[in-house]
Amino acid sequence: MSDKATIPPTIGVFDSGFGGLTVLRELIEKLPCARFAFIGDTARLPYGSKSRRTIARYAVESAQFLVREQGAEFLVIACNTASALALDAIQEAVPVPVLGVIEPGAHSARAASRTGDVLVIATDATVQSHAYAAACRAQGLRAIEKACPLLVPLVEEGWTSHPVTEEVFQIYLSEITRDAAAQGLQPDALVLGCTHYPLLRPLIEKEVPRGMRVIDSAESSAEAAAVMFNGRSKPAGTSDEIRPTEIHCFATDSVEKFERLGSRFLGRPVGNVQLVDLGG
Repeated sequence: MSDKATIPPTIGVFDSGFGGLTVLRELIEKLPCARFAFIGDTARLPYGSKSRRTIARYAVESAQFLVREQGAEFLVIACNTASALALDAIQEAVPVPVLGVIEPGAHSARAASRTGDVLVIATDATVQSHAYAAACRAQGLRAIEKACPLLVPLVEEGWTSHPVTEEVFQIYLSEITRDAAAQGLQPDALVLGCTHYPLLRPLIEKEVPRGMRVIDSAESSAEAAAVMFNGRSKPAGTSDEIRPTEIHCFATDSVEKFERLGSRFLGRPVGNVQLVDLGG
């Protein structure tokens, strides 16, 4: 059929690297009949060391590539730094709905928390932006943020269940718990504010106090995307036969590393990653 409604919708997913593949993994679970285009701006990471203006320019270029070149009808910004510092710029630059990862994580924390007090662990750049604190405050929550810079390299090393990683997380957890106690907070939810951290979720859930909910912002974002996309992942007029998920991955550099590590984050082979040049 030629009706556009029968064509699988294209969802564009953007990250500064390949950690956002954890978001794509959850999106595939929630919207299995969609076509996905993922770009990792690996030539210009880390974004955290760049100015807000530069981050916005880089993120907009990737967003425009997904919309103009790949026909994305909906964008998910699977990058905490870009979500914190460039979401408005992206929304102004493209004519399609755009969803970041921070507000869905805060919304899920609100639903999970009984005390109204939550912990947030993230990278230095995300913590310094205080975007999670602001999003949590908008939900009526009090949040304590903690930068955990050693966790990303440990995940990329594949040490997701290694004793060293466990010890490092225990130190971070004790520090943020102490900070919360000093402010009189009683946190009962922990938000994973980095797209690498879902790979550590089993380890983290083992270490947090009993009764503390672990909020995966990748999972929360996929749930929000499914709601915003209003069920369009199954094209109108098609049968109940499940359409195979179509995934196209792009990177601006380090294609070999993307293919090697990306499959670990996605939970399936990423396939042939195409190299693209977005400019300087």
